[in-house]
Amino acid sequence: MNALLVLLPAAAGGLLLLLRRAARTISLAAAALTLAVAVGAAVARPAADVGPYVGFGLGEGLAVDGLSAVMAVTVAAAGLGVLVFAAGRLREARFHGLMLVFVAAMLLTVTAADLVLLLVGWEVMGAMSYALIGYWWHEPRRVRSGAVAFVTTRAGDLGLYVAAGAALAGGTLRLAGLDGIGAPWRDLVAGGIVLAALGKSAQGPFAYWLSRAMDGPSPVSALLHSATMVAAGAYLLLRVHGLLAATGWAAVVVTWAGAVTALLLGAVAVAQRELKQLLAASTCAQLGFVVAAAGAAAVAGGAAHLVAHAAVKSLLFLAAGAWLSVLGTQRLPELAGAGRRFPQAGLAFAVGAVALAGVPPLSLWVTKDLILTSVRDPWLHAMLLVAALLAAAYSAKALHAVWRPGPSTRTGEGGQPRGGGAGGRPDTAPGRASGSVGPWEWGPMGVLALGAAGLGVVGLPAVFQAWARLVGEPGAAGPAAGGPALSGVLAVAVVLGTLAARQRAATRAQPWDVAAPGTAVFRDWLGLERAAVGVVWRPVTAVARGVAWFDDHVVDAAVEGVARAGLGAARLVRSPFEGGVDGVVRAVARAAARLGRLVRRLQTGLVHTYLAQAVTVLILLAVAFVIVR
Repeated sequence: MNALLVLLPAAAGGLLLLLRRAARTISLAAAALTLAVAVGAAVARPAADVGPYVGFGLGEGLAVDGLSAVMAVTVAAAGLGVLVFAAGRLREARFHGLMLVFVAAMLLTVTAADLVLLLVGWEVMGAMSYALIGYWWHEPRRVRSGAVAFVTTRAGDLGLYVAAGAALAGGTLRLAGLDGIGAPWRDLVAGGIVLAALGKSAQGPFAYWLSRAMDGPSPVSALLHSATMVAAGAYLLLRVHGLLAATGWAAVVVTWAGAVTALLLGAVAVAQRELKQLLAASTCAQLGFVVAAAGAAAVAGGAAHLVAHAAVKSLLFLAAGAWLSVLGTQRLPELAGAGRRFPQAGLAFAVGAVALAGVPPLSLWVTKDLILTSVRDPWLHAMLLVAALLAAAYSAKALHAVWRPGPSTRTGEGGQPRGGGAGGRPDTAPGRASGSVGPWEWGPMGVLALGAAGLGVVGLPAVFQAWARLVGEPGAAGPAAGGPALSGVLAVAVVLGTLAARQRAATRAQPWDVAAPGTAVFRDWLGLERAAVGVVWRPVTAVARGVAWFDDHVVDAAVEGVARAGLGAARLVRSPFEGGVDGVVRAVARAAARLGRLVRRLQTGLVHTYLAQAVTVLILLAVAFVIVR
């Protein structure tokens, strides 16, 4: 069943990439069957030995436990919802094929029980993200954004290769046994996994690639931000929390990395002027909570936040994609009235935004508090609390942008998008734009809105204890007494304050995107991409150019010099000896020719001549015999 869970979407995706027909039927059928298999696997908890190394006791192949069961169902459900949404506008077989392979790679990642299979899923997922972010390959910016995301995550992925090599040297590839590896291999494994996970989940200095990923179609963003790719790093850290704690340093590093990212990227989200950029920064911030939970060994709280965030973020990105396709813009000032004009999408977006803000009783309200409760360090706790309040602020900013009164302009006759530009590239294939949000779009949003609202039940004591046993942390501490109430009150206060401040600014006709002094660096994502280009990319490419020059001018010159010397030596050797050797060969040839001519004279064709020759030979032999005797 584990193999079927991965092979089903992979085979369907490969079939669509080859046939390029019946995309919607094959895609939705494969996604629905994948969800059914994922539910079956979550119940049956199967295991499958895959790979030749398993017989040597090094790995385990595929296995489903509580944590991977939850993630497998989440991935399959999010994949189905996003593909249903995409079926309304993006019907190309290539797109659906790539998306299904993307889902298959994530399912392999979450069900892999050892580092080898994990690495396979990890790499395929990165390749699919490159293809999907740059899906509209005729637009250079989108292709470059895909390359930036791919190269950045690949830089972090190198850590997973180091981890796999160190784990093999330590005697096991099993994820469950990594904490038992001896020094120094255990520290190398932990460091490699932390680097790869932070890169994949866009944490810390890697965060900027997620901003570039917004140039892909919105269904890609919805899947990438909710249940695949970005979630993979946080999931992996939750999976190996025992290894992090065993090192004595990795857990501290991971907790601080998550808290700092949640705080700084929350500020980045508040400063954004485009909806998808705001949501992207909020993904970094929210996954920072999950990363911090992994460092604090709060698996139950981190897993709950990861699943709830998947529902919320896929909902918000689908709504943003629907408006971008219809209105041709994602700029917050130009989305005024979008929620009123398209009420189904507007209401679903409102549920997701309120949940993201941490307003009770919706899902992220209690999951954030579960993580806050598990973090004991007062500084880290304070940072995460401020990050939670920033989440309320940027959620309220997005909510106000789409629901405040005002015409949603920039559409021409029939609702066709007019504009382009950085914030206005229509998020659909040419000829697919329409002036309405149909059932293909708002249907999945409604289901996800129910999930975003209903997952808050995990905060109930009985439900939480059942959840903790499911994900492998029995006896975990639930929400602290009074904690959820306090965080809920603070979130509501921040939301109401933000809405009031922005409405007052709108009534005074103040320009929406006039930023306060000092916010430019946050709008630019802290200058992380420019720093990466200046500190890493340019020096590396300069070294590469130097090595290329050395190869072209020094190494090639040396090789050509050796060749020229060899040719010269050959010419020197040929001069004195070639004539003599050739003369001997020619003399032998001339002697053979003469002998041939002599023998040919004896071939007269006359019988009496042959008889005389035979008699002569016999006489000579007789004489020779007599002489010898």
